[in-house]
Amino acid sequence: MLDLWFSESHADDTKFSIRVNEHLYTEKTPFQQIDFFKSETFGTFFTLDGYIMMTEKDEFIYHEMITHVPMAVNPNIKRVLIIGGGDGGTSREILRYNTISQVDMVEIDERVVRLCQKYLTQTSLKLDNDARLSIHFEDGKEFVKKTKNKTYDLILVDSTDPIGPGEGLFTNEFYKDCERILSDDGILINQHESPYYKEYCHEMKRAHNKIKDKFPIAMVYQFHMPTYASGHWLFGFASKKYHPLNDLHEDSWNALNLKTKYYNTNLHKGAFALPNYVIEELEKDG
Repeated sequence: MLDLWFSESHADDTKFSIRVNEHLYTEKTPFQQIDFFKSETFGTFFTLDGYIMMTEKDEFIYHEMITHVPMAVNPNIKRVLIIGGGDGGTSREILRYNTISQVDMVEIDERVVRLCQKYLTQTSLKLDNDARLSIHFEDGKEFVKKTKNKTYDLILVDSTDPIGPGEGLFTNEFYKDCERILSDDGILINQHESPYYKEYCHEMKRAHNKIKDKFPIAMVYQFHMPTYASGHWLFGFASKKYHPLNDLHEDSWNALNLKTKYYNTNLHKGAFALPNYVIEELEKDG
């Protein structure tokens, strides 16, 4: 029997490995290398340029935490912009809210969407069957730059790491444009890397320093993601008006009776209680 393993480097001397039952598909697009694998423990998972984007086993954690945190803070969100999110998981979660009227999803690589529709129906099921969702196959940085006469209540930056196609989504110019097209009570959530390994921590600090210069409220919250580097991962919460704890509409969100596997409003409050070493790193210059 062949003993095949997928390995991702988390540091020069650290790897995370999954034994692979089948290498389902591989393709090199103009933007990145896309691969789909199947494993016993994690089910189908896909990688971009050798980095795990999501697995069937734990994707619910990431997608619930990027969407339900802002929705519990501002239940009146109606217009949403998703940057990235080609696997469809973030769209799936946000479209569970009947109050959402419009979602624009901007994904630079159409092949990611089409392949996830084929191999990852668990996350992509809403990509072609909800009239509220419009998909734009273009650069997210350019999309927000050219958007002039439109505002969003929520921007979800569901991006890859700041290398390759995702690099432009961690710049001052991008965050400035996001701030401009957010409504007066708008919220921005961004993928904020990990505090644990040196390179990831560096990018975490860079992103946070850029965002906190542009928003009166800029905080960081954590979640446990088993297949991401160290398992300790972060999102950034930035807003012009709403505080993620002081303005939490706990009773209103719970009254929706949404069934979730990870997120709840008690965890919401705890997620913003960061370890001291993370607080100290965030207070340093990037």
